[in-house]
Amino acid sequence: MGLQRVVVTGIGTISPLGHDAETHFSSLIAGKSGVRYLDYDFVDKLDCKIAAPVTGFDPLAHFVKNKAATIDRVTQFSLVAAQQAITDSGLNLEQENRERIGIYLGTGMGGAASIEEGYVRLYRDNANRLKPFTVLMAMNNAAASQIALDFNLLGPNFTYCTACSSSTVAIGEAWRLIRTGEADAMLAGGAEALLTFGTIKAWEALRTLANEDPKDVSKSCKPFSKNRSGLVLGEGAAIVVLESLERAQARGAKIYGEIIGYASGNDSDHITKPSAEGQARAIKAALRSADIAPQEVDYINAHGTGTVLNDATETAAIKLSFGEAAQKVAVSSTKSLHGHLMGATGAVEFVTCLLAMKHQALPPTANLDEPDPACDLDYVANVARTGVKVDTVMSTSFAFGGTSGVLVARKL
Repeated sequence: MGLQRVVVTGIGTISPLGHDAETHFSSLIAGKSGVRYLDYDFVDKLDCKIAAPVTGFDPLAHFVKNKAATIDRVTQFSLVAAQQAITDSGLNLEQENRERIGIYLGTGMGGAASIEEGYVRLYRDNANRLKPFTVLMAMNNAAASQIALDFNLLGPNFTYCTACSSSTVAIGEAWRLIRTGEADAMLAGGAEALLTFGTIKAWEALRTLANEDPKDVSKSCKPFSKNRSGLVLGEGAAIVVLESLERAQARGAKIYGEIIGYASGNDSDHITKPSAEGQARAIKAALRSADIAPQEVDYINAHGTGTVLNDATETAAIKLSFGEAAQKVAVSSTKSLHGHLMGATGAVEFVTCLLAMKHQALPPTANLDEPDPACDLDYVANVARTGVKVDTVMSTSFAFGGTSGVLVARKL
């Protein structure tokens, strides 16, 4: 069997901008921000009081009480996104060979809330025992395992943990399985729910979080701007359904786009400092995988965290890999509106790319009022572009630890 063409036939998303993919995307196009003051009971102990939480999410609207109590928030998000993606794809799992369908999921911290709750009970409340499900809620593979259990998926099940590139890598590796015929269909994506007291304090200590905008906290994340000060933590999940083009066409499925390229690599340079050369290697490898020239890419959803080092480095990486075409490709960082979703961010941004092709519209880089001379590309500043050609897209993810993930997709 030769290599198969791989397409996306279903998407599911829950983000700070909405509880489904279309709401998420329309919020981006409207320039709506999910960055806000936190209202958690520990907020007075925080130096950084802003984040991009998922609001209005009621677990009991999706799960019975006993179920909701035994799965972490990250798993709740994952299951909701998975159900959306399966429904959207039109797959009838009752009629499928479930041994040929699996789940690849990325996450940075897994059940962060369950881990923290356990420590609080032990060390603050002096409890002698923890909830019986603590380990099962906290383990990094809990979300992927629960998806497999709930939907009776008997195929490959793997959890990727490569920090900020986790879900991009998960989607790319699932693409490889379909491409080589090792699976009929795959759910792939990522999830994160790490807005806990301990996790936020740890990020404060790293000194990478954005300062509050003095006039409007919703504008605190400023990727590629001269006055950018850091990233904004967020949470959410996104999952896509992948299958071969031949199979999707045979069952009359709608197709969001074809994944034509994927690459992953490692900077092997520094645990936190990004490398333009390393990022450029991954971008070039993805272009080779897709067998396209840089000038064929219409849009890049950049990693664009809003930190001083990342944004200048990523700009340099795009220049190194795209050459003269770097000045013509549209680039934006949607983290300016939905924050950095860590292990979920690549999947959420890849879904954004797919919807950019569907709607022929480019989401903006918000809050880019003071351009940085070191960041001099077309960042779709502040206002979305509609009615534009968006036929080939690239999504980039660059992580602490140096692991890069780059996906390329095109409209059919």
